[in-house]
Amino acid sequence: STLDRSSAASDVYKRQVPEAYFASVGAVSREVVEAMVQGAQGQSGARYATAVSGVAGPGGGSADKPVGTVWIAWGDGDARYSRRFQFSGDRDAVRRQTVEAALQGLLRLLVEENPAAG
Repeated sequence: STLDRSSAASDVYKRQVPEAYFASVGAVSREVVEAMVQGAQGQSGARYATAVSGVAGPGGGSADKPVGTVWIAWGDGDARYSRRFQFSGDRDAVRRQTVEAALQGLLRLLVEENPAAG
């Protein structure tokens, strides 16, 4: 599926994330998604990029990051924007809402608005 391919691509960009971030703030964090965006832009040469990291469920949540917690970051050149979302539903619903929010943010960038403003 497309989401599986994007997961494989995101693994490439996670390599651009300082390992210390995973230990200090965890994979589902502003720091990690912003570093992933920067890595995606650097590797691809693209002006725009987006990255996501979250807890889609059904397990894996915690008190601080329950199932449905998702961080999304967007890049426009040197500018980075990020936002935490709390989605509801099953794994597929969380993934679908994540894709929709990431794409909506990219569309906002194209019309020169801050995608994290919501």
